[in-house]
Amino acid sequence: MNIVRGYLIPRLIQYVLVTFLGLSFAFLLPRLMPLDPVEQQIAQYQSFGVYIPPEQLEQIITTLRQLYGLEGTLLQQYAGFWGRLFAGDFGPSLAQYPASVIHLIRRALPWTVGLLLLTTVLAWLIGTLAGGMAGYYQRSRSMKVLDGVAMVVRPLPYYIMALLLLILLTFIVPIFPMSGGIGIGRIPSFTLESIKSILMHGILPALTLVIVGGVISFQSMKLIVQGVRSEDYVVYAKAAGVKEGTIAYRYVIRNAMLPTITQLGLSFGQIFSGALITEIVFSYPGIGWLLYNATMNGDYNLIMGITCISVVAITTSILALDLLYPLVDPRVRYR
Repeated sequence: MNIVRGYLIPRLIQYVLVTFLGLSFAFLLPRLMPLDPVEQQIAQYQSFGVYIPPEQLEQIITTLRQLYGLEGTLLQQYAGFWGRLFAGDFGPSLAQYPASVIHLIRRALPWTVGLLLLTTVLAWLIGTLAGGMAGYYQRSRSMKVLDGVAMVVRPLPYYIMALLLLILLTFIVPIFPMSGGIGIGRIPSFTLESIKSILMHGILPALTLVIVGGVISFQSMKLIVQGVRSEDYVVYAKAAGVKEGTIAYRYVIRNAMLPTITQLGLSFGQIFSGALITEIVFSYPGIGWLLYNATMNGDYNLIMGITCISVVAITTSILALDLLYPLVDPRVRYR
């Protein structure tokens, strides 16, 4: 009962509160943009030479505001937003009309989920293990070289790393395709050729996220291990004659990994940073590329749909890791 009252219930309350605030921000964010989607849509029609009679213009504006959920006061729009959210209906995307927002997200989501899950877990595992070894074996020459490489790579933004890999592995050494998620004219399927094409197109975006994300985990883990290495129980274990490998992996690195588990959940927020920029550079057909196009076109419905799904996914992943934390850290169970 103590763990339920002191650990489970506060985190569930925090989860609901953070999700509510995040979704409210998703509602306000598009409305803070300087672009008016209705005016932009009308201007786009007129730029094509389409003449709209004045009596029909008002009707079109009214219809567009209904589709965007921009009718009424801000409070009325907010209430309508929650109604559509619980119904799972974000309306049509006017930038890609008449396709619905849910349809577009459903089509792009597997690309981002496949890319993010693989790269996030790989970057965390590689960076955490390498950082633990570098933090414990500080005098090792190979660990010093690895640390030097990490210090060079760490300041590089995602888009710089993506551009470097793009130039190196598509122009100088043409090994991988330059852009896209699958070969031109191919339809994603479970055939060998289709899977091979998807893998070839996904290696460069994945490599970008793994390198930059892995370096971040590497440096974080290294600093934590350096602090744990000086703890009394480590000094006592060395004095008792415990093997160096046992001390490093079972006592130091294992305990130092606990704070990085929360960092693993926060890494899913890369959809708004690294994954977004990486997908733009490689024209990868995921949620990041879809969000970029929606922002450039002022597509309120699509922006809100992507942001809402991302907020729920990120907060839920963090909650899941928090609930699993007592299974990893026995100290939580006995508080």
